[in-house]
Amino acid sequence: MVTIQTSGGIGSGVVYRSDGTIVTDAHVVEDNQKKPFKSVRIHFADGSQALATVVGVDDPTDVAVVKTDRSNLPAARFSTTLPEVGQLAVVIGSPLGLEQTVTAGIVSALHRNMPPSEGSPQGLIDLIQTDAPISPGNSGGAVVNNNSEIIGLSEAYLPPSSGAVSIGFVTPAATVIDVADQILKSGVATHAVLGIIPTDISPEVASRFGLPKTSGALVIEVAQGGPAAKAGLQPGDIISQFDGQKIASVTDLLAAIRKKEPGQQSDVEFQRGQDTKSLKVTLGSTAKE
Repeated sequence: MVTIQTSGGIGSGVVYRSDGTIVTDAHVVEDNQKKPFKSVRIHFADGSQALATVVGVDDPTDVAVVKTDRSNLPAARFSTTLPEVGQLAVVIGSPLGLEQTVTAGIVSALHRNMPPSEGSPQGLIDLIQTDAPISPGNSGGAVVNNNSEIIGLSEAYLPPSSGAVSIGFVTPAATVIDVADQILKSGVATHAVLGIIPTDISPEVASRFGLPKTSGALVIEVAQGGPAAKAGLQPGDIISQFDGQKIASVTDLLAAIRKKEPGQQSDVEFQRGQDTKSLKVTLGSTAKE
């Protein structure tokens, strides 16, 4: 475990490889404009410090890789399988700058999705939920099982002001490994994209635009020359199914797309006015956008 210090604050990280490669959350090493810092300072458990370069960040999964010149570091062991609900979850990190703090709880649920927000406009999907206390500064730190394996990185928590009690979220180890390896290989991680800006349909939005229902993902913008535009989707269309999966919200749509690979062809069912239509779209790649 390491503590990561930037001009924006304190976060946590995990030694990924013994050559000084460290994984953390993208938001730990980015400024308010979602731009990566050129370098960050790493605080190691033995009390030493070193500068590290930000190798790459992936905002869709909120995973980042940084690299320091230190060698022979003790690399963590990452679990290759999802934990089971009820299993032990130990959170290690630097909440509020208190280095090497340990809290514990259980795995509360799997496959949780977080809707788009100001801090994460693309939303986050397929997260692990835990009741182990997570606080500011824990982000990017280890969540460990009873075999001392990393099951994921601390991602976010719902604050008590929201009425929540011990609801935290963790990026699964499999996601971290996949994204980190892509970043180390090519500098970026690629994800499938549809090429639209969708929004949920509130009763107010449905009333204002005369929409027939509040379920689905409303297309408010289509990227020129993107996959959706080439397939024929238009602003105002309401996506109701994606590859046979019912779409009730934007989060549902993002989760369905994230499971696909760039270049795959998918069936999209949507409503345009009073008509229900369908089309096939070949998904694009974030690496090209």
